[in-house]
Amino acid sequence: MLIVDINFVWNGALSLFVGLFAYIAHEKFSELARITILINRTREEIARDNVTKAEVDRITDHIDQRFNRLESKLDQLIESNRKII
Repeated sequence: MLIVDINFVWNGALSLFVGLFAYIAHEKFSELARITILINRTREEIARDNVTKAEVDRITDHIDQRFNRLESKLDQLIESNRKII
């Protein structure tokens, strides 16, 4: 009779341990899934909010071209004013 009681207690303790372990593992995997989703959203936001080096180079080239055109127009204006005076 004592052996049955010890086995009963041992099986109960093991069942409790396995159940507790399964609950903790489930909570940790749920948290891992949540964090993975947050990281993916953060990556998408960073990609949306930041520009690439190629885009910056293209924009700066465009601005440089505009300044060069403005500079040439100013040079022409200065030369035409010199000829008038």
